[in-house]
Amino acid sequence: MKIHREGKKIIFITVGAISVVLLLMLLFCGQWNVFHYLFACALIVFGLMVVSFFRIPRRIFTDSPKELISPADGTIVAIEQVYEKTYLKADCMQVSIFMSAADVHVNRYPCDGLVEHVKFRRGNYFVASYPKSSDLNERTEIGMLLDNGKRILIRQVAGVMARRIVCYSKEGERVKQNQELGFIRFGSRVDLFLPLDFPISVALQDKVKNAISPIAEIV
Repeated sequence: MKIHREGKKIIFITVGAISVVLLLMLLFCGQWNVFHYLFACALIVFGLMVVSFFRIPRRIFTDSPKELISPADGTIVAIEQVYEKTYLKADCMQVSIFMSAADVHVNRYPCDGLVEHVKFRRGNYFVASYPKSSDLNERTEIGMLLDNGKRILIRQVAGVMARRIVCYSKEGERVKQNQELGFIRFGSRVDLFLPLDFPISVALQDKVKNAISPIAEIV
């Protein structure tokens, strides 16, 4: 397991602050009671949670040019036909993946293609599992032209705790399946907008993993 570069500074600050607090407690609190031990344990657990949030586990990636592979870890919370008005400008299938704070928050490209569209949009910070969060929350859109001429849209959506979306995509860039596209901090959501003729491979409440779980077939 590795630590994502987006988390190294946060982890350093968090561990440093916890260490200072524990040191001050040892120096000035005298004999500890139950409250002191519980508080110290809570600090240590919090530090471990922060480290865990930025983890990148070792995985054997799924390499499948005929499939869209999940761009995120999490739970499928929406599969529905919608009209996408910003990039595809057509009816399409929306597949939404909700990432809890316990999930791995690295985002990856679901397939090979050309990045044609990158747009950051400011918005609210509703709970990411809320259906309207896809359109109302702060988000980044990545539009891709696939090798077969079809187009898809990937949307990174901020959540109630996720106040920073990191997107590495650049317009005109050629990208590969499972290449890292970004990171979202502390609970969030990733939406896929797909052509209607792409057979969906997942169902509601399925658990998926980035770079491993197939989401749909490419036709």
